[in-house]
Amino acid sequence: MYCIETSELSYQYSRQGNELNRVNLRVKEGSIYGFLGPNGAGKTTTLKLILGLLKKQQGQIKVFGEDFDPHRLSVLSKIGSLIESPSLYSQLTATENLSVWQKLYSCPKTRIQEVLELVGLGQTGAKKAGQFSLGMKQRLGIATALLHSPSVLVLDEPTNGLDPSGMVEMRELLKRLNKEHGITILISSHLLSEIEKLVTEVGIINQGKILFEGSLGELMQRQRSAGGIRLDTNNNAAAIERLIAQGLDARQEQDKIVLPLLARSEIAQLNRELVQHELDVYEISTVESDLESIFMTLTHL
Repeated sequence: MYCIETSELSYQYSRQGNELNRVNLRVKEGSIYGFLGPNGAGKTTTLKLILGLLKKQQGQIKVFGEDFDPHRLSVLSKIGSLIESPSLYSQLTATENLSVWQKLYSCPKTRIQEVLELVGLGQTGAKKAGQFSLGMKQRLGIATALLHSPSVLVLDEPTNGLDPSGMVEMRELLKRLNKEHGITILISSHLLSEIEKLVTEVGIINQGKILFEGSLGELMQRQRSAGGIRLDTNNNAAAIERLIAQGLDARQEQDKIVLPLLARSEIAQLNRELVQHELDVYEISTVESDLESIFMTLTHL
């Protein structure tokens, strides 16, 4: 079952063009969905539309099968969110900050300590939120989003500005929320190398259009098929001519020859061919395109 679906979702800030153009998302229940794209690609706009923070202009949004517009309160009761920076009172403790939201959500006071323990802030005591590190503030923001026990957590760039240890802490927290508490997570980011360690599903957006949506496994398959062979010889220009004559798509990149992936037997034949034409082969290596490279290719950066 999809817990969040958008259909033909479009949005325009001005007459100059669409911020979003027919965005279709399918977030599976129980998944961690990585919503990826460069800065300005349309990620935050999409999330704000899903949360009702922007008025929908065109398309359809469903949460657990319910249309957003006629069931706004019912839909929002199932979603916790952290968009951009958390709204915190710097002069209040973590408990005092959550007490404000606990009254708004009308949830039990016992829930405050529960969510603080859940995000690793149970022992902060009288320390004011203004004294928290950025990572602690982000976790307190997530604690706020969890107060009303949502089924879905929507997070916009939660690792922005975090140091490496803060990123690891955030990643492990989100994995725990997903696996141990069954919370579906929709998380936006422009950091593919970090997100790939966390997500099960991926959507890639650029210039308001969805370029890819599928499982991480499907994206990994694209990674493998996008790999190639790298060669270095004593005369790369002559070697490229010889390889092209053999029907191979050979090109030079950074003083090396690059070819599409080949079978082991084909690589051996290629090597013999070059040596027979008095070309010394210094290097033959297999290069797998990493996910970051695929992201760059898809978004034409």
